[in-house]
Amino acid sequence: MSSEFNLIDKFFVHGNLTREDVDLGIGDDCALVTVPENHQVAITTDTLAAGTHFLATANPISVGYKALASNLSDIAAMGAKPTWVSLALTLPKPDEEWLNGFCKGFFGLAKQHHVQLIGGDTTKGPLSITITVQGIIPKGEALTRKGAQAGDDIYVTGLLGDSAAGLEVLLNTSKQIKTDLEIELEHRHYYSTPKVELAQRLRPLCHSALDISDGLISDLGHILKQSDMNACIDVSKLPISDELMKYYSGNREQCQKTALTSGEEYELCFTAPKENREAIKQITILLNQNVSIIGKVVDKPFTNLQSSVQLMVNNIMLDWQLCGYDHFRSEI
Repeated sequence: MSSEFNLIDKFFVHGNLTREDVDLGIGDDCALVTVPENHQVAITTDTLAAGTHFLATANPISVGYKALASNLSDIAAMGAKPTWVSLALTLPKPDEEWLNGFCKGFFGLAKQHHVQLIGGDTTKGPLSITITVQGIIPKGEALTRKGAQAGDDIYVTGLLGDSAAGLEVLLNTSKQIKTDLEIELEHRHYYSTPKVELAQRLRPLCHSALDISDGLISDLGHILKQSDMNACIDVSKLPISDELMKYYSGNREQCQKTALTSGEEYELCFTAPKENREAIKQITILLNQNVSIIGKVVDKPFTNLQSSVQLMVNNIMLDWQLCGYDHFRSEI
């Protein structure tokens, strides 16, 4: 039976990379890092629990990737550069096969973004993963949810709705053989791409931003509430994949509603003044990234989500009553 310290040495030390700004990493009571002068540290923590965020039977490679990606997306939303990560892992038993897969997904993504694991904890209990990622950003330059201004364009990155469709596929245990389409959507549910570099490039051009983890309509509501603004969204502008359209048999309204409510997309929603449209376009072309303008910020005090977000199509107001993901109402 492997001890806690054997597991740490075997799985979380040797697969790690080394950053020059880490003065003391895994192996002591605390890690020590050096923060560049005139920078701030952005810190985010997420917990993923089996049965809520992933199936206990899910591929551990996918779980390891998704666990880190969700945190990197938070760092990206602030326009920060990710640097260090801590991991607290609760396991029913020391399953080395599961840990091998988890570390493959986790460290594969960490190395892509030059993020070093600097500490954490392992303990026995129901399967759950808690990750804290830290990043650095020039002092006073962080993007926040409070800052949207009247007339701002509202942008989203990527394609929306695929993650929710992929979750439907995962939960449909009655179907033994999956189509290529279903396999692709399931993959998209687990393998989002955190928009780290894009966000850093866009940071000077934006007024506010966040990542889409609980559904676009709910997350946009956070920007509007903290900025005390309203929004008007043209649902025909929502970026929807061909795969999502095919999955819902060409039902565009269903696709649009899914795009508005799908959780765990880990795309960005941000607002920026109209005069920055061309500069934003040039950055997205340079980085080969897709962004879409889906609406505008309206100068009206925020009241609640339903009345402060107007959904329109062909200049007709829609009466859709939608909400995003709620951890205390949803589980898988």
